[in-house]
Amino acid sequence: MKTKAAPAYRTGRRKKPQAKTPKTFILDTNVILHDASCIHQFKENDIIIPLTVIEELDSFKRGSQVINLNAREFARTLDSMTGDALFNGGISMGKGKGKIRIAISHGVNTEIREIFREDNSDHRILGTAYEWNKKLEGKSSVVLVTKDVNLRMKAKALGILAEDYTTDRIVSIEELYSGKEIVEDFDDEIIVKLFQPPFEVPAESLVKNLNGKAFPNKYYIFKNHSLSVLANLDQEKENFRKIDKVVTYGIKPRNAEQTFALDALTNNNIQLVSLTGKAGTGKTLLALAAALHVKKFYRQIFVARPIVPLSNKDIGYLPGDIQSKIEPYMQPLWDNLRVIQDQFPESDKQSLAINNMIKDEKLVIEPLTFIRGRSLQRIFFIVDEAQNLTPHEIKTIITRAGEGSKVAFTGDIYQIDHPYLDSQSNGLSYLIDRFKGQKIYAHVTLEKGERSALAELASNLL
Repeated sequence: MKTKAAPAYRTGRRKKPQAKTPKTFILDTNVILHDASCIHQFKENDIIIPLTVIEELDSFKRGSQVINLNAREFARTLDSMTGDALFNGGISMGKGKGKIRIAISHGVNTEIREIFREDNSDHRILGTAYEWNKKLEGKSSVVLVTKDVNLRMKAKALGILAEDYTTDRIVSIEELYSGKEIVEDFDDEIIVKLFQPPFEVPAESLVKNLNGKAFPNKYYIFKNHSLSVLANLDQEKENFRKIDKVVTYGIKPRNAEQTFALDALTNNNIQLVSLTGKAGTGKTLLALAAALHVKKFYRQIFVARPIVPLSNKDIGYLPGDIQSKIEPYMQPLWDNLRVIQDQFPESDKQSLAINNMIKDEKLVIEPLTFIRGRSLQRIFFIVDEAQNLTPHEIKTIITRAGEGSKVAFTGDIYQIDHPYLDSQSNGLSYLIDRFKGQKIYAHVTLEKGERSALAELASNLL
């Protein structure tokens, strides 16, 4: 009597997993300007660069901004890939990786022109994606990668897959490190000890009772009944130390978060600080006051901010010479400096010291572009409006910091003027996500506005 063969799943044999079909990614110009090394991030998948993108990059090759450097770097990368294969069949990016090729198209496709009418670079790139989507149908999924949300919508309207470039995008803005924590129902005895010399307690027995992860330089508000204390976990995670509200170059912190921020900014063991918060929380003011307070440890104070013109127009549209063009962008920094000076009589030595520092160029306020090429040895470097920087620009700034320098980034990750960045892809969010837990780094999210009751109400309601 014959027995039936056992089903395959009972034999212990497993079917071999089907190999993934490589995708074909078509890159927009803004992706390359955002990250010149982007072609190395697509693993086994193929990459197509529309010839229109090469033409657009050519218009960005002159200049000293990061996008100009990225355009030149990418051009050199392509130039190193010799041979006609770059235009015919593609060149391998290496073992286990896909191919890269440049696609030549002849104007805007009829289908694209019928829908969008205008012949421009975006529509030519879209046309390349449309052509290859048809050519590779059933063979490979074609995906247009662009940081332009409108171009992504146009692609999807034509049935073309479209994605943002997400390599340096943080996973969740809601879970972004805040640098602080409120701990309630804390042991009264420990709180009392923090108020007594040496104003610190061992951290080992307390860390396990905290709600969030205990990172070096993280700040805490310990509460219990009628007692509360501000504290900080030190760099080695060995002790909690009490934090006091200290007047810093005439600026008195108005809440716990500002107290934390000033502590991080004036702590010479912390070389990198980031402050985030909405308008009116005091980010820039605190950074300036702290820099002036510890000026004796630094050769110079640099204060800079990126120029991101409104309506995406270059400053060349503004009248006057270069100084007249950049003045409106730098004025908020001078306004904050004036607030600090106003804390003292005009004849006071601390007010006069600020004037002398400006005169002797010990305190310099300039656009971020103008800082390029300068030596950053023993510099207290404040970068305002850092949410308008890309992750690559943030990296460029930090890697220029020399011995004895300190870098402070301030910004509002929800108030972005850059056309291709958002709260998850901007450089400031990326910095906070990647640096949390590092011994030389501290971050504080400022939440309470202190500009005025009217400003706070407008910030919350409008």
